[in-house]
Amino acid sequence: MQVRLSEYNPEWAVGYREETEFLRTVFGEEIVSFEHFGSTSVPGMSAKPVIDMMAIVRDIAAIDGYNARMIELGYDAAGDWGIPGRRLFRKGGEARTHHIHFYEVDSAHIARHLIVRDYLRARADEAQAYTAFKADLASRFDETSGYSPAKKAYVGELEKRALAWAEASERSVD
Repeated sequence: MQVRLSEYNPEWAVGYREETEFLRTVFGEEIVSFEHFGSTSVPGMSAKPVIDMMAIVRDIAAIDGYNARMIELGYDAAGDWGIPGRRLFRKGGEARTHHIHFYEVDSAHIARHLIVRDYLRARADEAQAYTAFKADLASRFDETSGYSPAKKAYVGELEKRALAWAEASERSVD
């Protein structure tokens, strides 16, 4: 898939809300809540224009029963896609618009994703640095098959800083 990096677009928040409304009609009571995360959820940050959203569910195993329906609706059912306890659906094929990550309500991955999102929202310097890093990678890699692995170490370090920030914030409240 080709790397497409775009300036922040407030329509991403609209696309997130519209998709949550639609997915509630498909999954009904399975859904506990939704969260918008990733770069498209950080105002002012450049991103691949693919909306990352999280569907928090009561029972992750129940989501597998929706694969055929989601495929009928035009999604790609990608299973756990390398993260045990997750189910991933992708919308839009080569012109992808959404990644819907399903996690069970007690998954540790939920907090990790949301802390990074909140950190980038709170720290404009980190959001700008990450944007610059992604722009540099996009200038060197045409395809996500090169771009995504090249991002991995940076994202790991960003996550460590975000987790330390959250821990420090929690201590200052106590």
